[in-house]
Amino acid sequence: MTDTVSDTATEIPEYPVPRSAQCPFAPAPEVMDLAARAPLSRVRIWDGSTPWLITGYEAARALFADSRVSVDDRKPGFPHWNEAMLSTVNKRPRSVFTSDAEEHTRYRRMLSRPFTFKRVEGLRAAIQEVTDECIDAILAGPQPADIITELALPVPTKVISEMLGVPYEDHEFFQHHANVGLARYATAEDHAKGAMGLNKYLIDLVQKKMEKPEEDAVSDLAERVTAGEIDVKEAAQLGTGLLIAGHETTANMIGIGVLALLENPEQADLLRNTEDPKLIANAVEELMRYLSIIQNGQRRVALEDIEIAGETIKAGEGIIIDLVPANWDPAEFPHPEQLDLTRENAGQEIGFGYGRHQCVGQQLARAEMQIVFPTLLRRIPTMRLAIPFEEVPFKNDTLAYGVYSLPVQW
Repeated sequence: MTDTVSDTATEIPEYPVPRSAQCPFAPAPEVMDLAARAPLSRVRIWDGSTPWLITGYEAARALFADSRVSVDDRKPGFPHWNEAMLSTVNKRPRSVFTSDAEEHTRYRRMLSRPFTFKRVEGLRAAIQEVTDECIDAILAGPQPADIITELALPVPTKVISEMLGVPYEDHEFFQHHANVGLARYATAEDHAKGAMGLNKYLIDLVQKKMEKPEEDAVSDLAERVTAGEIDVKEAAQLGTGLLIAGHETTANMIGIGVLALLENPEQADLLRNTEDPKLIANAVEELMRYLSIIQNGQRRVALEDIEIAGETIKAGEGIIIDLVPANWDPAEFPHPEQLDLTRENAGQEIGFGYGRHQCVGQQLARAEMQIVFPTLLRRIPTMRLAIPFEEVPFKNDTLAYGVYSLPVQW
């Protein structure tokens, strides 16, 4: 009996799995093997638990939209990303990222004002200006230039700093602390060094905005603290989430997106030579689908038994919705291994999630990418990698996939 249990345990694969160096844009081969067999299967994560891994597109969308699935990481069975997140689960205030139902709606309403379609559209001129300034500096500077430090990080960081009312001169501080907190295998000690330091920074900033409010998102949160709707710690938690999500994920998408375009020159030419806003928008959706940078999955827990794809996810069992294989599901996206900026259903990708918990700042991220990619390709048409592709340092050790540096010349 003991041997049988042991053998069964070893059959459950470990998760997460790094992407292959031979094809770093693709999902990990081991995950795609699981996806080919079934749209959901058991995996073993860092703490020894065996949540369900969702790899099929239809199953992912269904569970994203299912009210019986919770994002509350305090609930038993929730599959925490790492030791760091588990260590603080009862210390962190609730936020839009960890609340369900009406509580989630309440928090989301507090964050929606800066990210409406109308507000984001009004920012396009400012995003274009920041993008052009960064490219001006690249062209005036030495070669090779690093796309990450010179463009991918500064554009979203400057924009989100302005929106939130966070001083841009502090960007090295909060980028460093965000990187520590977002490490894929972060420990409790790492979290104390990273996210906790960033949280204290936001608490101080909220308190300053309470005394001297301005026209920005942190001042909006400070106003709600003054009105008694939330406390300072809740406001700081919401602000921290926006600050990290508002620059880190978009920066990674820009960096690895440029690399993907350099490796697919015919697609880069298509984007470079069009003025069609619909084609540009579609190109960004396809890049989101092709790259799917959230590589540890979206974590959930079942509140009730759920029948899906011939399996039963029981109440209290963990769920990991992996966007990467879902966005490469051939049943939804034929020939998913091909980067096709004209793909007819590219807009169905779920890189921003789906349902009520989809990314609050997705319109801003889209606007930034719709401006950065074609502008860079047009202004530096002869841009090419300055190192062999095999030497590009990919981020297999962070929650958001990307590249650490991307040296280019022209």
